[in-house]
Amino acid sequence: MGIALYGLVTGLIILLVFVAMVSIVYRSLRNGISPMPSSRAVRRAVAAEINSLNRVRTIVEAGSGWGTLAFSITRQGRKVRRDIEPKIIGLENSMVPLLFSQLMSVMLAEEMVTFVRRDIYRFSYRDADVVVCYLFPRAMQSLSMIFQEQLSIGTRIISICFALPGWVPEKVIVCEDIYHTRIYVYSASIVG
Repeated sequence: MGIALYGLVTGLIILLVFVAMVSIVYRSLRNGISPMPSSRAVRRAVAAEINSLNRVRTIVEAGSGWGTLAFSITRQGRKVRRDIEPKIIGLENSMVPLLFSQLMSVMLAEEMVTFVRRDIYRFSYRDADVVVCYLFPRAMQSLSMIFQEQLSIGTRIISICFALPGWVPEKVIVCEDIYHTRIYVYSASIVG
């Protein structure tokens, strides 16, 4: 009986891992990119940039993946913010990273971080004070037009690795990681 139960549990675990892997590969092929966590240096630089801004109430992370960046922004913000703690909305359409980040949010009791299953091209960014992206060039091209239509003047866009076509960055931060990752910071009032 014990050996049969062990075999059944082992088989179920293998099946779940296989289904999770297939799900990630399928969604990665559909999205054009896989969920890739950002480096610690990048997370710190993005959090520092957000913490330097005033009156940030809503941060939207377009393509939140495993949630590591959103959690880092929250942790770093608590160390320096004296005003309000911003709400972070992580948008993800790949189920496995989404479920992982939602589970971590519950386990870490992060009330100000919410992960939702959404298409980044159909989401309304109108209420965002900051939009954070770690995507790929084709996605940035599509989002460029969406941001021009939806963002209020003064809304910041922070893009990791890839520039936002048609926009002039306020600044470019070069991280001290192995890749010297560039972080592009834009304001909705500065459109090329």
